[in-house]
Amino acid sequence: MLSKLSFAQQLPLYSQYMMNGFLINPAIAGSDGYTTAALTTRDHWAGLKDSPKTYAISIQSRILWKKSSASNSSKSKGLFKKSGRVGLGAYIFNDKNALISRTGGQISYAYHIFLQNTQLSFGLAASAFQFKIDQDKLKFRDSDPIMAEGFDNLIYVPDFTFGMYLLNSKSFLGISAAQLLQTRIKVGNENFDYKMNRHYYILGGYRFEISNNVKIEPSFLIRGTEMGLIQADINLKCIYNDFYWVGTSYRTGTSVGLLLGAKAKNVYFGYAFDYNLSDIQKYSFGSHEFNIAVKFGDSSRRYRWMIRY
Repeated sequence: MLSKLSFAQQLPLYSQYMMNGFLINPAIAGSDGYTTAALTTRDHWAGLKDSPKTYAISIQSRILWKKSSASNSSKSKGLFKKSGRVGLGAYIFNDKNALISRTGGQISYAYHIFLQNTQLSFGLAASAFQFKIDQDKLKFRDSDPIMAEGFDNLIYVPDFTFGMYLLNSKSFLGISAAQLLQTRIKVGNENFDYKMNRHYYILGGYRFEISNNVKIEPSFLIRGTEMGLIQADINLKCIYNDFYWVGTSYRTGTSVGLLLGAKAKNVYFGYAFDYNLSDIQKYSFGSHEFNIAVKFGDSSRRYRWMIRY
């Protein structure tokens, strides 16, 4: 006799997106000049049976058009040099939530424009994923008309993501929109479908130099959906000697988090722990996220067009 309607995001959450913002904004592909390969794993609500789990492997790079133009330092003005404007990237992912899973991939193209000491980037990504329901674990007291009819368990969904990203030596600001086509997934007969709503992200941060070895970086991420739901992350990170960092995060209404990271040569490690503030904390040990990234391109042979900062 009574019913209640609830809404949630369809795309996975990340806490260490500062390490790999490319997962939520295709314009970041190659924006820092590195070739970066990264692995992200996240266990949501650890301890809860069939809790959501997310895995993503990505690679991104800056493309140099001509080696001769990249090595000509006399043409540089400001922070960035005017060659190698194109960035490419790709990632594959698996996002499992109880009996529903999404497995797919995305390829991205980015174009970077140099504005003195600032870089403005535009990115467009094409994606496709398999939407799967584990029918073997579905149990009903009575027969269900959709299940009795049967449905295709291998549904491939194409879509697009667009992003913009502004970067300089101290700050970054990006905006992106995912699932632009708002594709509908048909399950069973045509009277039941699942709409992939648009998701919006605004990402920003600023780095303050406290001393030669210590930097403070506040940042934020605002995410919203086509349904008008909005959630924000507010972060504060302390970086020591550009090799270690520790920080804290607050996700509005849901969790507080701990951020840890370290660098060993060209390998970056990150860990995030989210402690739930909602009632689900009675059943969960919190959420854990691990990140590892390998960055190439520090050699002057490959990326002389950019003065490191």
